[in-house]
Amino acid sequence: MRKYFLVIAVFPFLVFAQEVPKLSDEMAIKLSEKPLHCITQEYPNKTAHIINNSDEVALSPKDLHPSFYGCFDWHSSVHGHWMLVKLLKSKPHLSVAKNIEAILESSLTKDNLQAEADYFTKYQLTATFERTYGWAWLLKLDEELTTWDNPKAKIWHQNLKPLTDKILASWKSFLPKQTYPNRTGVHPNTAFAMGFAIDWARANKDSEFEKQLTEKAKYFYLKDEKTPAYLEPDGSDFFSPSLEIADLMRRVLPQKDFVQWLNTFYDQRSLKNIEKIPVVSDLNDFQTVHLVGLSFSKAWCMKGVAKSLPQSHPLKKDFLKTANIFLNNGLPLLFQGNYGGDHWLASFAVYALEE
Repeated sequence: MRKYFLVIAVFPFLVFAQEVPKLSDEMAIKLSEKPLHCITQEYPNKTAHIINNSDEVALSPKDLHPSFYGCFDWHSSVHGHWMLVKLLKSKPHLSVAKNIEAILESSLTKDNLQAEADYFTKYQLTATFERTYGWAWLLKLDEELTTWDNPKAKIWHQNLKPLTDKILASWKSFLPKQTYPNRTGVHPNTAFAMGFAIDWARANKDSEFEKQLTEKAKYFYLKDEKTPAYLEPDGSDFFSPSLEIADLMRRVLPQKDFVQWLNTFYDQRSLKNIEKIPVVSDLNDFQTVHLVGLSFSKAWCMKGVAKSLPQSHPLKKDFLKTANIFLNNGLPLLFQGNYGGDHWLASFAVYALEE
C-alpha cells in the first residue's frame, strides 16, 4: 500500500499502479531537468582517464572532454545528450525546448567534438576508453541525429562524425578479437552494446558492420540454454544479463528461430526470478541506486522481446504487463535519491518509455 500512495503522490497522472506509463509532456519536462542540470556540472566527476605522466595530472574533466565532461562520467553525459535530442525531436513543443536546444548548441560544436575524437589518439592507453558501453551510447546519439530531418540536427550530426568514425573504427577492429562476451549486469555488458550497435548499423545502412555484429551475436549466444537467471541480480546491477541477451537475439534471429531459441533459453525458475522487482535499500548509495536503473532496462528489454513474439506466445502479454510494473516502480524512485541517480537514470527512463 505504501508503494501505491508513493506513486500517486509523485505522479498524480498515474492513477493506478497497473496503468501503462506514457512519456507525457509533464513527464518529459520533469525528466529533462536531470540532464539539463548535470550536462554542465563538472564535479563530482569520475574521469576514467589513465594518467600517463605528470603533465596530465592537472587536466580537468573539461580539458579532457569539452563536450561530455558533465554528469559525473563520460558515458552518462553522452546518453544525457541522447535523451535531450530524443525529447527535442519527439516533443519540440515542450516548454523547455529552448533550454534543451541551447545546451545541445553549446556541447555539440565542431571544435568540441573534434577534441573528443582526438582524445583517442592524443593520449596513451585510450583504446579501451568506454569500450563498449560508452561506444554504444555514442552510436545511439548519432543514430538519433541521423534519423532526424532537422537543419540543426544535420549540423550536430556532421559535427559528431569525427567521433562517430573513431568509435566505429575501434569497434570494427575490436569485435573480431573479442573471444568471449561480458555477461555482467553493469557497464561492460556485451549484449546491450551490440544491440545498440546493430540499431545504428541498420539506421546507417552499414551492412558490413551489421553482418559482423549479427555473426558475433550468434557465436556468443545462439547455443545458450537454461540461462541461470535465477541468480540475478548482483548488488549493483542496472542490466539483467539474460534479458539483454534476449533483447539482442530478437534483433538477430527471424521470429520463428527467435521463439525456438527463447523457449530453451529460459526455464520457469529463471522467468519467475527476472520478473521480481529489485529491492533498492539505499537510494543515496551511488552503487545500490543502480538497481533503480535495472527496473528501466528490464522494462525496455521485455517490451522489445514482447513485440518480437507472435500473439500466441504466452510471454508476449506477460512481458508487456511486467514491463509496466517495472516502470511504475522505477519512475517515483528516480526523483527521490541524490546525484548518484540524478546524473543518469532519466535517460534510462526515457528509453524504456519510448521503446
